Amino acid sequence: MRSTRRSPPRVPPPGHGPPPPAPPNPRSTTPSTPPTSPATVEGHHPAHTVNQRSPSSELPRRKATPNGEGTIYQRKDGRWEAAGYVLAADGTRKRVRVYGATRREAADKLAEKIADSNRGLPVATADSTIGDYLTYWLNGVAVHRLRENTQTRYAACVRLHLIPGLGTKKVARLTAKDVRTFLDRLRTTCQCCAQGLDTERKVCCAIGECCQKRLSPLTVTYVHSVLKSALEHAVREDELPRNVARNVKATTHRPRHFRPLTAVEARQFLDAARADRLHALYELALRTGLRKGELLGLRWEDLDLNVGTATIRHSLQRTRTGGLTHLPTKTRASERRIALPTECIHSLKEHKQQQDTERETAGAAWQYSGLVFTTPAGRPLDPANFTRRFRSFLDRAGLRRIRFHDLRHSTATLLLEQGVDLIVIKELLGHAHIGVTAGVYAHVRLRLQREAIDALGDALGVTNDDPNDPPATAVVR
Repeated sequence: MRSTRRSPPRVPPPGHGPPPPAPPNPRSTTPSTPPTSPATVEGHHPAHTVNQRSPSSELPRRKATPNGEGTIYQRKDGRWEAAGYVLAADGTRKRVRVYGATRREAADKLAEKIADSNRGLPVATADSTIGDYLTYWLNGVAVHRLRENTQTRYAACVRLHLIPGLGTKKVARLTAKDVRTFLDRLRTTCQCCAQGLDTERKVCCAIGECCQKRLSPLTVTYVHSVLKSALEHAVREDELPRNVARNVKATTHRPRHFRPLTAVEARQFLDAARADRLHALYELALRTGLRKGELLGLRWEDLDLNVGTATIRHSLQRTRTGGLTHLPTKTRASERRIALPTECIHSLKEHKQQQDTERETAGAAWQYSGLVFTTPAGRPLDPANFTRRFRSFLDRAGLRRIRFHDLRHSTATLLLEQGVDLIVIKELLGHAHIGVTAGVYAHVRLRLQREAIDALGDALGVTNDDPNDPPATAVVR
């Protein structure tokens, strides 16, 4: 008889088979219910479900940018915005934003700011104060675009007026009203009090008598111009949407009054100059209207005495860092070629012989510079020393005291009185626009117009002419 033995139940190895049911939670009061099926329609099997996100829940992902390029994305208005961290003007790292019409344009603008920051150059932002931004603009922007003397004047304007008046104001929060209030205060405030000069020495309010030393309208206009130039750069760099300083009406000031030499005084000046060592310089100044710096920077290689021309390429100026320096002309229009009067050609030839004699006398002490007008030792003439020399010359000759620049005004005035066309005078003086020439000498043209009208009035007045006489321009056969 076969014995029947039950085999023990097979226990699945660990990790196989369904997991054991979880023990009931003794704290739960909710009766356990079987899991519900997604489909509850009778006669249909439940559908197989997959955990999917709806398309509306998908968030747009920004395009990844290379390391160091910052964050770049397209705004709702269609422009591209790039943001990154740079070294601010106050020494801290700040986040800057730039904008462009294309992604590449925005990236290039941000890359330029980051490159400047990596070189240790502070980058101004709209969150910077006016003082920090002007410091950045002077040292990082204007220094590469302005002549050194112009930059020095800009720096003095920023230090003395703009930073004390607007330095703590945020660039982004500056308004046209702020600028107008600041300019009005400049016009009415004593500068000894504003700059604290009365605290350094016994003057003005320190002795109880305010000197009321106010800025001239021309200086206030200059301060306004410097502020406009600085903010215009912020607009170009997309730091500001507009230049609020341009919304403020410029100060109207009277043009500087000058008294040019009359024809009689000009002849007296030339007669007295013939006995002076620099007679050729004085004659060239009055007959051609060259600026002082252009005359002092003139080289022999710039002259063609056979043809009778002079090419103006440089200007001799004293700068803060370089001393006496040959700089480019004031404007591109100032670089010009002019015709030399016959009298100037003769004077320059005589001056060349005189300089050769001085070189032989100086011997080894002669310092060759190639300049037309030098000291007896060949060194360049210092502009400040030459101004003092010019004043002494006027006093010795018994002539009216004028500025050296008034010789230039005298040239233009005398030419206008001789009926020379305004465009010819503009080219001779090297003005950038004919409007400059017309504006400076408007009073002269008005006087000439009055004389012309008076002459016409005389011609139209009552005369003793026979009415039967033919016109003066008629041809009688």
